Amino acid sequence: MEIQEALSKLDALQRKMIAYNHALGLIDYDGATAAPAGAAANRTETLALLSEESYKLSTSPETVELLDFLHENSAALDETHRRIVGNMYDEMNDMRRVPMAEYVEYQRLNAQSQDAWHQAKEKDDYALFKPYLEKMIAANRQLMRYMKPDLPTYDALLDRYEKGLTRERCDAFFDTVRQELVPLIHAVNAAPQVDDSCLFGHFPIAEQRKLSDYLMDVMKLDRAHVGIAETEHPFTTAFTKYDVRITTHYHENNFSYSMYSVIHEGGHALYDAHPADELAYTVLGCGVSMSIHESQSRFYENIIGRSRGYIRLIAPKLRELFPSLAEVSDEALYRALNKAMPSLVRTEADELTYCLHILIRYELEQKLFDGQLSVDDLPAEWNRLYREYLGIEVPTDREGVLQDMHWSGGLFGYFPSYALGSAYGAQMLHVMKQTVDVDGALAAGDLSPINGWLEEHIWKYGGLYDPGVLLEKALGAPFDPQYYVRYLRDKYTELYGL
Repeated sequence: MEIQEALSKLDALQRKMIAYNHALGLIDYDGATAAPAGAAANRTETLALLSEESYKLSTSPETVELLDFLHENSAALDETHRRIVGNMYDEMNDMRRVPMAEYVEYQRLNAQSQDAWHQAKEKDDYALFKPYLEKMIAANRQLMRYMKPDLPTYDALLDRYEKGLTRERCDAFFDTVRQELVPLIHAVNAAPQVDDSCLFGHFPIAEQRKLSDYLMDVMKLDRAHVGIAETEHPFTTAFTKYDVRITTHYHENNFSYSMYSVIHEGGHALYDAHPADELAYTVLGCGVSMSIHESQSRFYENIIGRSRGYIRLIAPKLRELFPSLAEVSDEALYRALNKAMPSLVRTEADELTYCLHILIRYELEQKLFDGQLSVDDLPAEWNRLYREYLGIEVPTDREGVLQDMHWSGGLFGYFPSYALGSAYGAQMLHVMKQTVDVDGALAAGDLSPINGWLEEHIWKYGGLYDPGVLLEKALGAPFDPQYYVRYLRDKYTELYGL
């Protein structure tokens, strides 16, 4: 086989894989947004069948022969094709270690588990979800034994979402967060509290939908290729850079929940929609890791979305849509939307206390996979940690252990990405400000310079580089969590007059 012939076959293989993933993703997306409740069993069987075909394609003798040949001849490939082949070769070998019957059964279990979680959360009934959670933990433990037998199980799960991430690195990061930010949180809690009463009232969902459209326009999301829908737990999915979907959830008594969901998911969508064109329809045409992905969503949600400049920019639209805000000043809105106070729900948490929500989940996941905690005892331990770290009582499992969809979909090891992404974003802001007038862009109502920097340093590379390499290229230095600590300390010291 000649190199060019092999590369043509590689291109055809990737397009076929992407088509399967497109179909699988659409079914998942439909299940979370529009499908009737009774369709879950049908969806499960369709997903299982397509997953089996996808498995066969990824591990067929023809695929193995092709990737073995290109891997052996990688020195003759350009940088992009070396990366594509390396990624596909590793993924192929991981997949081949998993028996097909077990892989297909896991996909079936995954769909059943997500449906059970939706029902359990709606009914506030943990018992409905518990047996599925137990099976998902066992299944993920077994998958990691197959795929990454040389790594401790939880390290293997972390590595799944950010290559090279380990419990040791996470522990060091969270130790810094705990030591540096907990005293600040205590000081903020002891200070006179911000009045956020303007955020609560009656905000018609029809008007909130108009706000979502406006926010997406402000972020310069291309509506021809980025859509929005509604779901219980907001998420983003990208089939290719040309078809990205975000979701939100509206609460009629508080417009800010959906507002920040749209901004957060919009940050994901910007990243998903802007890999270089030549990476589209390849395995590199997506974000490189979940921490890098969360750095983009959390950057927009908090660093941009909760800044004075951004609040000043969108305040006229808020007053236009919601008459109760007519007499609320820009500064009062800014302060209300940045109020820091321990809360029950992670997705509604303020920027300062958010990392403690992630720390709780990180500790729980480790205990679950180390065998120190059973699913029977999980709700009580969840509630105990919320009491210990945030000083609040959890009244229901719906607001407690059932609040996140992640575990129902097997996303164990994902949660640290949110905290790391938040910290990456703070360091990106520091570097960005050396060449971009961020405040001036917000004052002018034009986010193009901000988007331009992110596209040049993060988005266009897709999955071309490992996350650590990409960060160093963008930041000109290794990741340092002190930028995050200083950002939060400066912001909340000023906000609360400490």
